[in-house]
Amino acid sequence: MTTGLPLPGAAVVVTGAGSGIGAALAARFATAGARVVVNDLDPAAAGAVATRIGGLSFPADAADPAGVADLVDFARARLGTVDLYCANAGVAPGGGADAPAEAWDRAWRVNVMSHVYAARELLPHWLATGRGRLLVTVSAAGLLTLLGKAPYSVTKHAALSFAEWLRATYAHRGVTVQALCPQGVRTPMLAAADGMSAALLDATAVTAEQVADCAVDALTGDRFLVLPHPEVADWYAGRAADPDRWLRAMNRTQRDVERRGA
Repeated sequence: MTTGLPLPGAAVVVTGAGSGIGAALAARFATAGARVVVNDLDPAAAGAVATRIGGLSFPADAADPAGVADLVDFARARLGTVDLYCANAGVAPGGGADAPAEAWDRAWRVNVMSHVYAARELLPHWLATGRGRLLVTVSAAGLLTLLGKAPYSVTKHAALSFAEWLRATYAHRGVTVQALCPQGVRTPMLAAADGMSAALLDATAVTAEQVADCAVDALTGDRFLVLPHPEVADWYAGRAADPDRWLRAMNRTQRDVERRGA
């Protein structure tokens, strides 16, 4: 029988939680009574959020296997276990096929391998106890695409694929995997976006707090796709039903953006 995750007293880790969606998730979980470990690459940012919400701070690189191992060890030592791991850290490099190799490599490490490293550390304990929950911040780009950002879109598709694989492989053993897939969110990442991304996302962007509220609501059940922008479900279904039509529509959008000079 499917059950949700009661947040009061839960042991929660949130990566990339020094700002944006991660900080909002950490705050929302803490308000609901969870014990939260705030992770970020920036020690000052992680410490500030942890102090504000009454949580614990552990700065580390979520894209480094040793850093993830240390993070999970810290959480277990201080909280006793990890009930929920929010794999939220991400980067959004722009460009197309001509994007620098470093941008592709960094996107792959942060947007994909950070989730792999987390799963390696978490699964043995979760499978032994028959319970655990992984919330992966994917983005609607992983379901659809984001014009102007090939490294981001490609790696977000890979992140979704890995989350799907984990869900299909371990659901019957008590491990719940969910994919959080917002479109535009008013965070420092969107504020620093290029003209094309801003043109495509700004009008319908939501706050990080709204995303966090949606995520908390999803924890009461086990639905795989968590969609702060509900309309994404229809677009995703349309893409699957008629890929050619969807691609023609996306190409029209590309041409419109180019004409506007974004």
